[in-house]
Amino acid sequence: MSWYRPHGTLATTETLATVTPSDAGWTYSGMYVVELEAGPWEHKLTGVEGVIVPLSAQDLLVMIDGTAWNLRGRGGVFEAVSDWIYVPVNSHLTISGASGEVALCTAVAEEVHPVVYTPAEDVRVEIRGSGLSTRQVTNIATPDSFTGAHKINVCEVLTPGGNWSSWPPHRHDGITDCPTTNEEIYYFRLGRGDGPHGDPAATGLFHVYTVDGRVDETVSLRDGDIYLVPEGYHGPTVAPPEYPMYFLNVLAGPGEERTMSFCDDPDHHWIRDSWMSQTTDTRCPMTSAKGRVGS
Repeated sequence: MSWYRPHGTLATTETLATVTPSDAGWTYSGMYVVELEAGPWEHKLTGVEGVIVPLSAQDLLVMIDGTAWNLRGRGGVFEAVSDWIYVPVNSHLTISGASGEVALCTAVAEEVHPVVYTPAEDVRVEIRGSGLSTRQVTNIATPDSFTGAHKINVCEVLTPGGNWSSWPPHRHDGITDCPTTNEEIYYFRLGRGDGPHGDPAATGLFHVYTVDGRVDETVSLRDGDIYLVPEGYHGPTVAPPEYPMYFLNVLAGPGEERTMSFCDDPDHHWIRDSWMSQTTDTRCPMTSAKGRVGS
């Protein structure tokens, strides 16, 4: 069994990648990745709420139930933090722009919340981990950074080349003693050197293993790959030297309140304490609303 979806395997005639709950074999989380060079993209969010995240598109026009919104976007995921828009349940959506990629992250939901535009300057960026586990977490629609949603959680993680993320391994599958249940999508863009976006020659690694041992898989990642995580410990994600890693996470689950809590693999939980005596990698944060940072 594998939940790994290589680049292109989830493409449709209208999208670079489509993940619906039925595609994934679960209940809540979804994602669409669109290339705008092909023209405007229309979508009806029937029974789902959404978060629009520009990946490598700029100067976008977003129509939500007839109301226009502008997104500044960015030239690539390694270039800057982007602005974004929350889209309510049952909205009719059209996204247009000259070119570039845009992600629509979705979650099956019932509560109707208003449209919210968040400028890049207001997106909270944090440094997580230390030493070779230092990475940047860009909190888009996370429970602590955004309260105006029913089910959806969205964040970005940027890992400098040579570092590890998703470490220590953790899970949120509601199995045995882990109380949180969230279905998680990883959408990877793997860079090269100082490039602004993904590169087809870039590579990385990702490890997933379940409590019962049914799945224990380490995959070689390529730019544009997707990994669906319905259960099990996941981590590490490994960015080889000179190949920075980006992933967009979408999480949603059945809980009455949105949460991104998790349960560490108890064999590796001690690693968090070890960060106290390590030096934070000065390459993080890698991006801000103004552009590339880090040393």
